[in-house]
Amino acid sequence: MRFAKLTFALVFPFGLSACATMSPVAGTFPPITPRQAQTGAENGKLVRWGGELIQTEPEAQQTCFTVLGFPLRKDGRPILGREAADVGRFIACAPGFYDPTLYAAGREMTFIGTIQGTVRKKIGGFTYPYPRLSASQAYLWPLPEPEPQRSTVVIGGGWGWGWPGYYGPFGPRFGWAYPW
Repeated sequence: MRFAKLTFALVFPFGLSACATMSPVAGTFPPITPRQAQTGAENGKLVRWGGELIQTEPEAQQTCFTVLGFPLRKDGRPILGREAADVGRFIACAPGFYDPTLYAAGREMTFIGTIQGTVRKKIGGFTYPYPRLSASQAYLWPLPEPEPQRSTVVIGGGWGWGWPGYYGPFGPRFGWAYPW
């Protein structure tokens, strides 16, 4: 009996942890932002960055993503919108082909990779230093579930007061109406 209780106490927590879902980009990484990496002092460090896709550019051996970076939740998903300010732009290049139609502007992505210097590109008339991330892992987050549509049904919306249609003080009165 005592052995059964001990076994249950040791095995039960592992059983519960097996039911928990784990993000494919979870983990502990240094808190380096793309804005901090613009100087080049953080080159060679392994980081996890994510944000909203601006552009996807397939090349011969790799695909490069231009991303507007945002802070990440514990599971690695970017915090977009009014909840957080951006942390800078970056370019993440991952080996292989990623379809620009699927990886379209506005989608959320998270990357794990090594910082590999900076690339200077123009945004309008401004030259911006994009930190370049050599991504070993690129994760496209699923689209959020749409809110259920709600509709309003009006029953007996006649010509005026009452139902099915009180017309006015001197007009036709058929059906029920407010008594005068």
